[in-house]
Amino acid sequence: MKRWNRITVNVAMMNGQPCVRGMRLTVRRVLKALTVYPDWNDLRREYPELEPEDIRQCLDFAAQSLDVEIFELDAA
Repeated sequence: MKRWNRITVNVAMMNGQPCVRGMRLTVRRVLKALTVYPDWNDLRREYPELEPEDIRQCLDFAAQSLDVEIFELDAA
């Protein structure tokens, strides 16, 4: 099984942004929705098409994406 078998990229859809299972629901939208609905049950009520594994893979995909780029932050 691929690591992200629920994350799809299609250049003809959503400008090639990573999406959940070929739907017009981007990984970015899921992550932003998690800031509004941190309880997965609330998130799934808002987006009933999402499954728990979709959310897990979006979070993992985002975490791995942070390894690609280094962000310099001002020291406190």
